[in-house]
Amino acid sequence: MDVVLVGLINVGVFMVIFVPVSQRLLGVRFGLGRLAVGAGLTLAMFSPLMRALAGPLPWTGSSGTAIALLALDALCSMLAGLIFLVLAEALVPTGSLPRARDLRRDLSGRIARTKRYLQILRIAIRHGLGPYLRGRRRPGRENAASQADLARSLRLALDEAGVTFVKLGQVLSTRSDLIPASVAQELSRLQDQVSPAPWPQIKAVLTHELGAPPHQVFAEFDEDPLAAASVAQVYPARLNDGSQVVVKVQRPGIASVVDRDLDIVQRLARTLERNTDWGRSMGVRALAGGFADAMREELDFTVEARNMTSVAAGRTVATSNDIVVPELHPRFCTQRVLTMQRLDGIQLGNAARSIADRGLDAARLAKILFDCLLGQVAIDGVFHADPHPGNFLLLTDGRIGMLDLGSVGRLDSATREALQRFLLAVDHGDPTAATDALLEIVYRPDTIDEQALERAVGQFMARHLGAGAALGPAMFNDLFKIITAHGLGVPPEVAAVFRALATIEGTISRINPGFDLVAASRQFASAHVTDRLAPDALRRTATEELATLLPMLRRLPRRIDRIAAAAESGRLSVNVRLLADERDRRHLTGLLHQALLAILGATAGLMAVLLLGTPGGPQVTDSLSLFQLFAYNLLVICAVLVLRVLVLVFRLPDSRIRS
Repeated sequence: MDVVLVGLINVGVFMVIFVPVSQRLLGVRFGLGRLAVGAGLTLAMFSPLMRALAGPLPWTGSSGTAIALLALDALCSMLAGLIFLVLAEALVPTGSLPRARDLRRDLSGRIARTKRYLQILRIAIRHGLGPYLRGRRRPGRENAASQADLARSLRLALDEAGVTFVKLGQVLSTRSDLIPASVAQELSRLQDQVSPAPWPQIKAVLTHELGAPPHQVFAEFDEDPLAAASVAQVYPARLNDGSQVVVKVQRPGIASVVDRDLDIVQRLARTLERNTDWGRSMGVRALAGGFADAMREELDFTVEARNMTSVAAGRTVATSNDIVVPELHPRFCTQRVLTMQRLDGIQLGNAARSIADRGLDAARLAKILFDCLLGQVAIDGVFHADPHPGNFLLLTDGRIGMLDLGSVGRLDSATREALQRFLLAVDHGDPTAATDALLEIVYRPDTIDEQALERAVGQFMARHLGAGAALGPAMFNDLFKIITAHGLGVPPEVAAVFRALATIEGTISRINPGFDLVAASRQFASAHVTDRLAPDALRRTATEELATLLPMLRRLPRRIDRIAAAAESGRLSVNVRLLADERDRRHLTGLLHQALLAILGATAGLMAVLLLGTPGGPQVTDSLSLFQLFAYNLLVICAVLVLRVLVLVFRLPDSRIRS
């Protein structure tokens, strides 16, 4: 026990010396665990090295010799600890291992995720989806009967897997451009087949969010839900002022469940994209990432409240007598509760018979819906990003109610103007103008064959936008093929526009299958986009541009005069500041620093080799000359400098100090 205590005391003393010296020599900081091991190595090497340099006790040399040997021994011993630190940094960089506290939390999360992952795999295999997960089968290559079985199995598996996967099925049901139409049709049944959560759990959420039980907050509150969706349930209620409202309540405990399941969805997507051809061709990893972002946004009802306010204030909805966005009651809105005006009607996906029975014009309703989305995209810049049939109501007065604005897209003014020009080019049948507008919408590479792109766009317009053509999934597939083939990148907000257009096509087909979306888009371009070419609009645009350019135009003559005078007198010069950015200077300084250290280390090593090879010189001990003593010190200096360069190379950029 005493020996152990003495050893710990010695290590502690060495730590006091080793920690500041090692961190100063190497120029970086390390965790205490690594420093303790390095100090222990230094202590362990001290005595053997001293015996190797000076021989066994007692020493016969002078006191100066003893001090020199002790100094050399200390440096060599410390070199062992420094080598350990550099090797540890090379093999396990600082910050690459989690803290013990994080490790415990990650381990528990990993266990829970693994259990859920195995549960989902069992569900998929039980419903016959195992061959598709292993890549042995590809969706879309079966016959009609096999596709029907696949669609039913997928729907049952997603329904059994839980809320996140039900929502995933709802999203996939609108993506007939990616999955077979029969599968999309079957998955659309998930939108109305979600079992409601028990009332006591919903009541607990309402009480926590509103600060009191619902029957104390509202004049009336019906405990039977109007609808039960994958994220929330909707209840009818009446405020104290008599207003009829609906209260959207988030399912209890859904946030933690969704986070865990979203992680599993993204892991499955990575696996499918890595191991299956159909996963790579569909881009399931990007699809899962977009779904995860949208799902997390939908969990925050304050985001939906802001979206509802933005959409309602947009020009398209504000000036329309046919589109209704429910009015919010902010006093009763929180992160998990949303209270809004009650709209009486039926879901648009189930309204075909009602439209016929009431004698409504299905083509007019379809045009209203399509013009609303195009107006939000091209004019307002804020649009419904998930316009599936369940998110619209056919109201009793014949208007259309817009629901579930948890996911909206937003476009900046430059993108909106480019989309407007694209619509105008489509209306005029001009592939050159359409190509120019398309290049402003997407990310363009450094080099592009614009002539080939223009021909491809022209062929696309002739195929899908000519007389008798129909807007559908094949159109968007061909457009994305053109974009991919020419190395163009689609910004997420523009991809959301394409998804919304593909989704609205499926929604409109529910009420009017023969609606001509191509003709409707051309009419919209003629009626709305060309408004900016009217005299008043042109005059307003010219005034705004002139107000912007006027200050610059006033300064321009003086600047031209100064430039001309300088050129005439031979004083014209151009000032260019190299490395004006502090980050560039800091990076270059670091590189020069490392290069200088490497040169100095190499020089010290070369001098040490020359001294070791030089015979003669005063003898310090029987086996050690003065030249050799200097050489060993230079070797230590060389090693320290090289280790300093290496540790800077191995060190992670943003690593933190951990043991």
